[in-house]
Amino acid sequence: MARARSAEPDRRTFLGGSDAPAVLGVSTWLTPVDLWRLKTGRAKPEPNPDRDRRLERGKRLEPFICDMVVDKLRDQGHEVKVLARNERYTDPQYPFMKCEIDLELEVDGEHVTGDAKSVGGQARHRWGQEGTDEIPIEYAAQFMDGLMITGRQRCLAAALRSFDDVDIYWLRRDEETIAGMRQKMVTFWQNHVERDVPPDPINFADLRALFATPEPRRVEATPEILEALDELGLIKGRIQALENREEHLRYVIGKHMGPAETLASGVRDLMSWANEERSKFDLERFKREHPDWYALYTTKTTTRVLRRAKSRSARAR
Repeated sequence: MARARSAEPDRRTFLGGSDAPAVLGVSTWLTPVDLWRLKTGRAKPEPNPDRDRRLERGKRLEPFICDMVVDKLRDQGHEVKVLARNERYTDPQYPFMKCEIDLELEVDGEHVTGDAKSVGGQARHRWGQEGTDEIPIEYAAQFMDGLMITGRQRCLAAALRSFDDVDIYWLRRDEETIAGMRQKMVTFWQNHVERDVPPDPINFADLRALFATPEPRRVEATPEILEALDELGLIKGRIQALENREEHLRYVIGKHMGPAETLASGVRDLMSWANEERSKFDLERFKREHPDWYALYTTKTTTRVLRRAKSRSARAR
């Protein structure tokens, strides 16, 4: 196992721990195709304010979480020694597999890895009972990747759900899981990144990214595709019917309420119909009064749109 510490590396040149969930298809952010496009330079990380804020907050809170973990373990009667923080490691067999470990501890004589996470909002319910290994699967993949590369037996996952306490989870090394992960990550890098061959798409966004430019040719529909086309038409019809029904129900309820602000049933409030202020940018006026500025900040994009073709009789009219 080789240890390395340097300036922030170019993430296109290796698979890190945070890439493992995408390779395994369990990431909430990236598919294998998304990751392949990033690693091959076909795409750049798209700005995501919500995700970026969470990541930045997590980085700022990381030292605070680590200190809380050490204090809590000592309060529980463990002998704890801090060995390292934010150390980077490289797999001894495959140099393109790397990881960064937030915290390394010696707990009762055992060298364990540690990872700090700040957990807020709806993400809280995805973590199970403290002291178990019931953690979100994408984090489990990341932590198991760290165990795979460092050779450690256990990873401590620290989840900060409030500033009063930190919850501690333990993930134990699983050789069968690691063997499967290792094979998939090696295959992804060697067969897809190095050979510049995309992995199989898993959703429509993947298809749109892989086949961005249409070819001027026709492809014959199979019976399965004809069945899918019919089902898609039925679903679209149901969606439209539900939207029409929703609008009608809003009308019925609104007519009943009239000028009243609140709909009630006894002491229980059911629905409000109140004024809400909103700011709206007058794009048409801006375009008309400041055409040069409008042109300067206007970008054009091309996206393939999957749309049902008109019938030949309709095209002929």
